[in-house]
Amino acid sequence: MKSLLTETRPLTYVPKRIITLLITSLVLQCLWHGMQFDLTGKRTDLTAPPDQQFVRLLGLSDDVTTARLLMLWLQAFDTQPGVSLSLRELDYSHVSDWLGLILQLDEKMQYPLLAAARFYAEVPDPDRQRLMIRFITDKFIEEPNYRWPAMAHAVYIAKHRMKDLSLAQQCARLLREHTSSAQVPYWARQMEFFVLEDMGELEAAKILIGGLLESGELEDKHQRHFLAQKLQQLEEKIKQGN
Repeated sequence: MKSLLTETRPLTYVPKRIITLLITSLVLQCLWHGMQFDLTGKRTDLTAPPDQQFVRLLGLSDDVTTARLLMLWLQAFDTQPGVSLSLRELDYSHVSDWLGLILQLDEKMQYPLLAAARFYAEVPDPDRQRLMIRFITDKFIEEPNYRWPAMAHAVYIAKHRMKDLSLAQQCARLLREHTSSAQVPYWARQMEFFVLEDMGELEAAKILIGGLLESGELEDKHQRHFLAQKLQQLEEKIKQGN
C-alpha cells in the first residue's frame, strides 16, 4: 500500500530563479525589519548601500531579480510603519548611491533612471533636483543611445520645474552631442534649439540649425522642412530685435 504522504522531491527540482527570489526576499525582509522600530512612529533614515559584491552574494548572483527587488524596496522607503516621510527628508546622496547600485546589477534596467527623473527630481528642492540630474547625466553618458529618455526628462525638469534654462541647455546639448542611433527620436535631439530660443540665444540656435541643415545629416525631408521653417522664424525674430 502506497504511503499517503507525498514523496519529497529534491531541492534541485526547484528552479534556481525561484530559490533566488525567495532568498533575496527573505534577506530584504530581514534587513527591513532589522532597521524597523515600534509603531510609535520612530523613523529610520536611508543609509548608504552595501558593497555590490555583498548584494550579489545575497542574491545568489541573480542580479536582475535582485535589482528589481531593491528598486521596489527603495521606492517604498518613504512609507514606514507609523511614519510617512517626505522625499525632502531622504538623504539624496544615498538615494543616488542606491540607484547606482541597482543599475550596476542590471545595466539594461531603465526604471532607476526614470525614477530619478520622474519621482525623486519632482521634489521642489533645487539641491536635490540638481543631484538627481547629475546622477542621470553621469549614467546617460555611459550609454546615451539607450538611456536618452531619462536625459530628455532631465531637460524638462531643469526648464519647467527648476526654471534653470542654463542647466536645461547643458542637458539638451549633451543629448544632442552624444546620441547617434536612429532609435533616438529626432524631437529629443532638437531640444537644445528650443531651449536656446527660450534663453533669447537666437543667434546660437540659428547657427546650430543652419549647421545641421548644411551637414546633410538629415535625410528625412519632413525634418529638413521643419528645421528650414524654424530657421526662417529665427531669422525674422533676429531682424525684429535689431
